[in-house]
Amino acid sequence: MVDLFHDLIQNSAATRPEAEALSYQRETLTYASLAEQVERTAQGFFALGLHRGDRLAIYLEKRFESVIAMFAATRAGGVFVPVNPTLKVDQVAYILHDCGAKILITSAARLPMLQSMLLGQPDLHTVVVVDHHHEWPTIADLRMVRWDVIQATDAHCSVRVIDNDMATIIYTSGSTGKPKGVVLSHRNLVAGAKSVAAYLHNDAEDRILTALPLSFDYGLSQLTTAFSVGATNVLMNYLLPRDILDHTKEYRITGLAAVPSLWIQLAALNWRGIDSLRYITNSGGVLPSLVIRQLRNILPRTQIFLMYGFTEAFRSTFLKPEEIDQRPNSIGKAIPNAEVLVVHPDGRACAPEEPGELVHRGATVAMGYWSDREKTAKTFKPMMTQQNGSPLNEIVAWSGDTVKMDAEGFLYFIERRDAQIKSSGYRISPTEIEEVLYAIEHVNEVAAFGAPHEVLGQGIVVIITTKPEAKLEIEAITTVCKNKLPAYMHPHHIEIRDSDLPKNSNGKIDRYRLAEEMRHVFVQSQ
Repeated sequence: MVDLFHDLIQNSAATRPEAEALSYQRETLTYASLAEQVERTAQGFFALGLHRGDRLAIYLEKRFESVIAMFAATRAGGVFVPVNPTLKVDQVAYILHDCGAKILITSAARLPMLQSMLLGQPDLHTVVVVDHHHEWPTIADLRMVRWDVIQATDAHCSVRVIDNDMATIIYTSGSTGKPKGVVLSHRNLVAGAKSVAAYLHNDAEDRILTALPLSFDYGLSQLTTAFSVGATNVLMNYLLPRDILDHTKEYRITGLAAVPSLWIQLAALNWRGIDSLRYITNSGGVLPSLVIRQLRNILPRTQIFLMYGFTEAFRSTFLKPEEIDQRPNSIGKAIPNAEVLVVHPDGRACAPEEPGELVHRGATVAMGYWSDREKTAKTFKPMMTQQNGSPLNEIVAWSGDTVKMDAEGFLYFIERRDAQIKSSGYRISPTEIEEVLYAIEHVNEVAAFGAPHEVLGQGIVVIITTKPEAKLEIEAITTVCKNKLPAYMHPHHIEIRDSDLPKNSNGKIDRYRLAEEMRHVFVQSQ
């Protein structure tokens, strides 16, 4: 029985001790070895003063120590906070300060840039450095400890933890303002792992590649799903999309997850010689129909799972591969052990085909936002549900996303509420514009968003990148928009760029950054 986050490893170690659990840079750890290292590291964290509920931050690239630290933190009763390794010093400083991290796990290479920032962290008392043979600077008032030292501790870690205790805080990139820390319990993480493994039909023979950040719930899910069934997880830190294909071929990967911007790049590559993939998954945004067709042509024997989720409820829906032809634009139905509702602002159920807010109920609904009651109250709200005729006042997660449900129960994403473009009195979904533009030959990436406009309220801005050595004219794009979109959805400003569009820490196109960059485009042109 798996109740706690770290039990995912312990249980697989009990049933498959010599099976390969984790692979990184051609080195492997069996489940028995991984479980042993988690236990020894937990004892070390306990000896360092990690108490029940204390936060332990991990600022590392994907590697064995990153994974061990996560599971050891919860084994010691603590809460792990994975920090995206691509974040800059100011962003790291905000997260450490916001969550009140007591211990930081990092590398010698990262310490010099962190040194001055660490002096301003009032709750931090220990920095653990994973490198064995490096020197590092002395930082006043902070205890500096080597990773191998904490693993040699003889302390006895015995902490009572239950499944409703905090396990992690995941910081979401968000569309505006500072990132929010979503608090997830052991129950949330284990329920999510079991649910995903169920609909992906994962088993011990799977080899799952983790290319996404472990600070992204979608990336972390690749670990938990693999460990829940005793499968092998392969870690990688890629520089180019081509590296992912090389890893997939070399390690005989059976399951691969990516976000739309990455799939767009992967679909343009040569997949020759890759025949091990049983399934691929997409989440983090709508995958353009053209890219789906490309992937199906490239991987005719591979199942494609289109998924929708938000960190506050982990994963909400998935579309079965056999439904893609009939419903290519659907995000599917609720994941196992969850219910997804489409409701009016007052909680009343919407009729079939009537747009409303997606609301998620079930075991994966997060505990709330870290240290922010106001934001928690806006997203995690009660809903009156009926069970055997009796009303239940249940806390559910309100996504902020507008969707609709057809008569057969399939859901369709319409728009993210805070990403709406409001132009000439119309509420416009950027996704609808982007879908049309992605179908144009030579288009690589597309971002549509609104910018302030004196007359229209917001003007529609579209920024496009092209595939290598391809040429695309703005006039051609304008013609397609006139042919495919109503007049009120025609872009008012179009740019074609050679370089890739900026990405946020989870690898998604950073529309907020682009919107800030183009904020005065219409002011200057009027």
